[in-house]
Amino acid sequence: MNFEDIEIWKMARELVNLIYSDFIDCKDFTFKNQITGAGISIMNNISEGFCRKTDAEFRQFLNISKGSAGEVKSMYYIAEDLLYVIHKTAEERRQKCQQIMNGAGSFMKYLKSGK
Repeated sequence: MNFEDIEIWKMARELVNLIYSDFIDCKDFTFKNQITGAGISIMNNISEGFCRKTDAEFRQFLNISKGSAGEVKSMYYIAEDLLYVIHKTAEERRQKCQQIMNGAGSFMKYLKSGK
């Protein structure tokens, strides 16, 4: 198995591409840098954790990834409030973030159980 096979990594990759697409023309560079950085963090922490030696280390990186997904979810409320995206887009992205958070939590429980 490779990290590319992990479902939440695939979802995180999709989310990163959506974030870049949603804010490609955004002139609020502070906002844009924050949300893209958090999106990248979701994906990269899953892959980095997978490549660590122990399940405990992997769980730690999944937890960081989960936190970054929460950050992106929160930022889509800001994006909606500032009219950077429409409600439907913001809601779809928040749902994807929640799916990633739930998946990371489940994966962490699985790793902790010793498989």
